[in-house]
Amino acid sequence: MSQPQVGSGAWSAAKAKAVTLLAVGKTRLELLGNELEAGRQSAMQQLMHALAMMFCIGLGVVLTIVALTLHFWEQRLVVLGLAGGLIWALALYFYFALRRDREKTEPLFNASLEELQEDLRQLKAATRHGRAPD
Repeated sequence: MSQPQVGSGAWSAAKAKAVTLLAVGKTRLELLGNELEAGRQSAMQQLMHALAMMFCIGLGVVLTIVALTLHFWEQRLVVLGLAGGLIWALALYFYFALRRDREKTEPLFNASLEELQEDLRQLKAATRHGRAPD
């Protein structure tokens, strides 16, 4: 009669571990979803601001070049040449700034990966403590 109690105890322990694992998995998925949503919102906001800024800068540059060309009509080739050179120099600067920023970004889901690593470390430590000494 003692064997059914051991079996039911082992079964309840296995169920408890399964429930714990499911709860940990659910928590990790919720964290991953939160990170994904925050990243999406941040990226969309940055994209919209960048596009609005690019439009305003582009329109401002064109209007400035037109105004300078009209003001210095006799030297219009010099004005247009200098403006073109300045725009190309700025484009190169922003190209290299974009490459530098891309290298600085941290990996996607970094917090989730760190939490999973910590869970794995704790599980390994728990299995070492649960074993009988050799």
